[in-house]
Amino acid sequence: TRSLLGVFEEDATAISNYMNQLYQAMHRIYDAQNELSAATHLTSKLLKEYEKQRFPLRGDDEVMSSTLQQFSKVIDELSSCHAVLSTQLADAMMFPITQFKERDLKEILTLKEVFQIASNDHDAAINRYSRLSKKRENDKVKYEVTEDVYTSRKKQHQTMMHYFCALNTLQYKKKIALLEPLLGYMQAQISFFKMGSENLNEQLEEFLANIGTSVQNVRREMDSDVETMQQTIEDLEVASDPLYVPDPDPTKFPVNRNLTRKAGYLNARNKTGLVSSTWDRQFYFTQGGNLMSQARGDVAGGLAMDIDNCSVMAVDCEDRRYCFQITSFDGKKSSILQAESKKDHEEWICTINNISKQIYLSENPEETAARVNQSALEAVTPSPSFQQRHESLRPAGQSRPPTARTSSSGSLGSESTNLAALSLDSLVAPDTPIQFDIISPVCEDLPGQAKTSGQGGRRTNPFGESGGSTKSETEDSILHQLFIVRFLGSMEVKSDDHPDVVYETMRQILAARAIHNIFRMTESHLLVTCDCLKLIDPQTQVTRLTFPLPCVVLYATHQENKRLFGFVLRTSGGRSESNLSSVCYIFESNNEGEKICDSVGLAKQIALHAELDRRASEKQKEIERVKEKQQKELSKQKQIEKDLEEQSRLIAASSRTNQASSEGQFVVLSSSQSEESDLGEEGKKRESEA
Repeated sequence: TRSLLGVFEEDATAISNYMNQLYQAMHRIYDAQNELSAATHLTSKLLKEYEKQRFPLRGDDEVMSSTLQQFSKVIDELSSCHAVLSTQLADAMMFPITQFKERDLKEILTLKEVFQIASNDHDAAINRYSRLSKKRENDKVKYEVTEDVYTSRKKQHQTMMHYFCALNTLQYKKKIALLEPLLGYMQAQISFFKMGSENLNEQLEEFLANIGTSVQNVRREMDSDVETMQQTIEDLEVASDPLYVPDPDPTKFPVNRNLTRKAGYLNARNKTGLVSSTWDRQFYFTQGGNLMSQARGDVAGGLAMDIDNCSVMAVDCEDRRYCFQITSFDGKKSSILQAESKKDHEEWICTINNISKQIYLSENPEETAARVNQSALEAVTPSPSFQQRHESLRPAGQSRPPTARTSSSGSLGSESTNLAALSLDSLVAPDTPIQFDIISPVCEDLPGQAKTSGQGGRRTNPFGESGGSTKSETEDSILHQLFIVRFLGSMEVKSDDHPDVVYETMRQILAARAIHNIFRMTESHLLVTCDCLKLIDPQTQVTRLTFPLPCVVLYATHQENKRLFGFVLRTSGGRSESNLSSVCYIFESNNEGEKICDSVGLAKQIALHAELDRRASEKQKEIERVKEKQQKELSKQKQIEKDLEEQSRLIAASSRTNQASSEGQFVVLSSSQSEESDLGEEGKKRESEA
């Protein structure tokens, strides 16, 4: 019996192990179904919320939203079906196997433990009963041992019968525990599929077929776009290979001077101390009349500088290449930037120049800029008749000096009606070279520069204060006004009697700078006094040029761009055959052109009044000298008359004493006395004339 019991117990242990594994598998099905139901419900919820999303790139969202709403309804129904399936699995599959595991298998284990205890108690009771003494019998002890054997044997037998019954019943419960969960699982699935077949009607199948067709169309479009993009990438890789070079060849990539918009990376100079600075690389772009900058990671750009009516020029800064400086119209703000290549350097300068002239406000800015530049070229290019006439007057074998003839868009629109009536020959001398930089007075004397000995390298105090024992030339001047100017250029002109000469020279010089890429300008301090105009180096205070004020015969500012002004200097010598020549100097200021011209006019008025006063003073001195001379002559004549009277008395006295003895003789006067008498007669005539 115990051997058979061991077989049943081993079978019960195997059933317990197998059913535990099956329980875990079915529990995974149940958990998965619950997760599927929750995930399906969440998917339906997210599809409903698609139309509330705000995507930065919004395409055909209305069609997509309606499609996803339809899908949301279907998936929501499926979610309900999955929830029903989860409930059915919990009732029909998990409940039976859980009952078998928690109730039946635990009962077998409990009965096994109780049977083992009862068997051990019975063995102990039999062992005590077997040790009863045969010689010394004790009825009380014998009764207790016998009663103990009876009780333990009865208990063991009852426990054994219940245990054996449970083991026999376990074989039936095992079959039920295996089949009932599977039956519930299959019935739940069948019910789920029935609900699905009811929901998936023909209309839904047609909808799914349309969506499938749309997906295929989208896939084909995607494949086509990917193929196009791959081809574009290949073409760009081939075409962009030269652009990888930081400084491309300008012959292959010419400079576009007609831009009114530009963007790109520039290095900006930021001063961190008196002599130290840092360079930050930022993205710059133009927007209307503003220069914007945007650091990496910023959402939008910020205003760097207002470049309307600004000035831009190439500069040398910290031994870096391709640097240029932008100065605001009022001169209060400036910025130094560095471009990556020579092409970018020139395009940035040309673009800012075009924006400064407000070309961007026209309807077609680039066409306007191109037309302005073309007009500038035509305006300074000699016509065939002019060229042939000038060539015919040139001696044979004479080489043509280098010229720089262009026009600038900065002076377009400022031509007066009088200028239209004048010809180019009447304003500018033919083949006149343009000088773009100030030549140091130590190296060369410019026309019209009145210099005294030792003036070239001497420092000048612009405010007329004395320094040491040496007096400044302008120390006694009433007017002292200082302006910051930038020299644009100078050229000889044929006429100096009309402001249109200055306007035409401005146009010629600005155009020459634009055509020949000359953006560098020398900054100086212009000192206006009653005696002269001086250009002073702002750093060393050395006088670069001196223009005598009487030689400044004409001065004017641009009619539209008030930063530009110029004056004509009449000097001796020059290119013309006559002894006098006229040179026009053009400058750019910080929006102070009219102030400078007013200051020059005031200086000339003061100088004129001073000259008139000087002449009046000299005339008064001359009158006083004449009066003094007349007084001296009158006094001298009176003295002569006294001498003559004295001599007359002496002669009369001598004649009376010697009258008797000297009859027939005459008194002879000396030569000095005769000269004095002549002078006396001339003095009387002058006195009568006065």
